[in-house]
Amino acid sequence: MKSVKDTLLQRRSIRRYEREPISDEQMRLIYDTIRNTPTSYNGQQFSVIDVTDADTKIKLYELTGQKQIKTCSHFMLFLADYNKISILAEAKGIDVPEFTDTADGLIVGVVDASLAMMSALTMAVSLGLGACCIGYARTAAPQAISELMRLPQGVFAVCGLAIGVPRELPDLKPKQPQSLLIHHDAYRQDDMTEELMAYDTDVTRYNATRSGSKSDNDWCGHIVSYYREAMGYEMLAALRERGFDIKK
Repeated sequence: MKSVKDTLLQRRSIRRYEREPISDEQMRLIYDTIRNTPTSYNGQQFSVIDVTDADTKIKLYELTGQKQIKTCSHFMLFLADYNKISILAEAKGIDVPEFTDTADGLIVGVVDASLAMMSALTMAVSLGLGACCIGYARTAAPQAISELMRLPQGVFAVCGLAIGVPRELPDLKPKQPQSLLIHHDAYRQDDMTEELMAYDTDVTRYNATRSGSKSDNDWCGHIVSYYREAMGYEMLAALRERGFDIKK
């Protein structure tokens, strides 16, 4: 097993996998790590669907366009989940406020599911497996994925995680320097433009020289293009379909 240092500092997204299956023991460790995820209030406002059925993975691939979903050993869909607490509250005669209709209710579920996914990713990488987070599991076809996964009300997909035996070792992507990420005692008030421009240049150089497929993408323009694409998502309507009618 890799050290915590190597697991976290050498992590990279793996999108190509061997056909070799992941052992039951490895999956038990990943499951146990998910179970021990820290959550808001210890409310554990999340669930996970572990998809191994080949036909289901192909359907998910067709909905998202993400090839790694159909080629990975396990595709794990991380969900914000208020269904379980609602079931128990009803059985105990406890009235549940419309927490899912608040921004904080949405955020709590997203944070819990995201922490659980990072727990799974960290354990998987420490075991020598490859993993790739897939946000399109949330945005590409939310209603169709909800129907395919038979999600009840109060549950929605936050993100997916493909896990498998790695078939590649991509170059590490450049990340923002600590000076841009870590603020001390308060948010920085000085001009960060020069440092951001330098980072943008680093990303452009990486994309032009990395092993495998190359591109002329910078950082800023490329990310903003994702924002433009996301403006077409109908996430608010999708959330309302799942029982999250955000009012405040």
